Amino acid sequence: MQDDVFYAVSKARLTVTTGLKGYLCAGPHRYILVIFLALALFAPDAGLAGESLSIGGPKTSKPILSWDTEAGKSYLIPALEIPTFIFLLNGLDRLVYFDEIEGGEKEYNSTLSTTWEHLVHGRWGIDQDNFFMNQFLHPYQGVIFHGIARSNGLSYWESSAYTLAGSFLWELAGETTPPSVNDLIASGIGGSFFGEPLFRMANLLLESDGGKPGFWHELGAALLSPPVGFNRLVFGERSKSLFPSHDPATFLRLRIGVNLNTNRDNDRKFGAVNSSQVTADGIMDYGLPGKPGSRYTRPFDYFHFAFSAIDRGEKPIENVMIHGLLWGNTHEAGNSYRSVWGLYGGYDYLSPDVFRVSSTSVSFGTTFQWWLVREVALQGSVLGGIGYAAAGSIAGPGERDYHYGVTPQGLLALRLIFGDRAMLDLTGHEFYVSSMGATESGTENIVRLNAGLTVRIYDRHALGVRYIVSNRDMNYSNLAERHQTMGTYSLFYTFLSDTKFGAVEWREKNAK
Repeated sequence: MQDDVFYAVSKARLTVTTGLKGYLCAGPHRYILVIFLALALFAPDAGLAGESLSIGGPKTSKPILSWDTEAGKSYLIPALEIPTFIFLLNGLDRLVYFDEIEGGEKEYNSTLSTTWEHLVHGRWGIDQDNFFMNQFLHPYQGVIFHGIARSNGLSYWESSAYTLAGSFLWELAGETTPPSVNDLIASGIGGSFFGEPLFRMANLLLESDGGKPGFWHELGAALLSPPVGFNRLVFGERSKSLFPSHDPATFLRLRIGVNLNTNRDNDRKFGAVNSSQVTADGIMDYGLPGKPGSRYTRPFDYFHFAFSAIDRGEKPIENVMIHGLLWGNTHEAGNSYRSVWGLYGGYDYLSPDVFRVSSTSVSFGTTFQWWLVREVALQGSVLGGIGYAAAGSIAGPGERDYHYGVTPQGLLALRLIFGDRAMLDLTGHEFYVSSMGATESGTENIVRLNAGLTVRIYDRHALGVRYIVSNRDMNYSNLAERHQTMGTYSLFYTFLSDTKFGAVEWREKNAK
């Protein structure tokens, strides 16, 4: 009888944890769940009352945190919140991934002894986790670290230091496996490049309400940047001050449609590809050049954020592409050309059906707008730089079936705007994943071209068509050369934030 009960309990535990594992692996749900666990820890008796979203903190008439004077800025709170988040995340992983064994040890059963061993004798290397874990979930972990620091009033660079420190602490204390350089780069650096646009967009959403943000704006901001929502909820008026955006020129495009995979050359048959898929995507341009009075004195005062998802089961996230100005200046040429130029930080995650690539990078380049004639404008970005990337699908040990390496890369993005009627856009990415900084001997060259046409139908509603071609060439000493190409047509319904497609106007009305 006892054996039957033990068997039933064990089977139930396995069923629950297996379901949790599948759900949590599909996206950043595990990190958001940890935020709610922390909320319960910090405020066990909290509850919403009326329209107020504040559950703690002092009831003052004015916010304590001031972004202008730095009053209320705290180095201590993020220094406590980040280790608490790591402790709770490790506890959740112990529960969900209790059967994960690596090197003869349970992967998340870390102790003070394993932490000390990693600190003193740890041999940093390249880990064997799967692509989605290393290249999306680890950067998203950095998003949380960065957002915690930023929402406590720290500057971008100060928050980046906290993000790197949080990543370092996780590598020492979060897992029993040896610390890995690739995770430190992806979460410690890529997490800041990923997290800052989410922090900016969350605050921009809260600003857009005019006065005191309502429930739906607060919820939307919390979904964009969970630490912003968490700290505004827990610390009450202290964290109600909004990060000043300085009213940047912005453009938002949201689309939903269907992908039609029309042609493919999938050498060696790396797996089946769906013939059609529902897809949704969005782009956000923040700080477009040309608006009178715009200043670019803070990192990411200009950034481009793009996101897309498709209906393919547990891992619907197809692309996340971000580049933002870290340091630079403005440039003018006559009355028709405005630009920003300088050093950019970038995070890219591209995962079409037949291969994938992800990079954390720094680049030099420019973002511009050029009025060709009165009603026709050309916007674009031209970037070239170096990154550390993972790409492809190779025969590797453990769960890893991809290649790491130092990666020269480039971006050309152009958008031709025809007044308030239509927009033609063309974007090209190229990544050359070298054998430098890798454990495998080989290279990969990946090119992705995206061409689209959007036609406005009524007000801010539009229809669009897009064609994407992705090409991968790989060359490894222990594998035959391989080539993959995939072309995808898409049809979209599109919602625009601006009937002018984001074109910035700085000319006088009577200018020719």
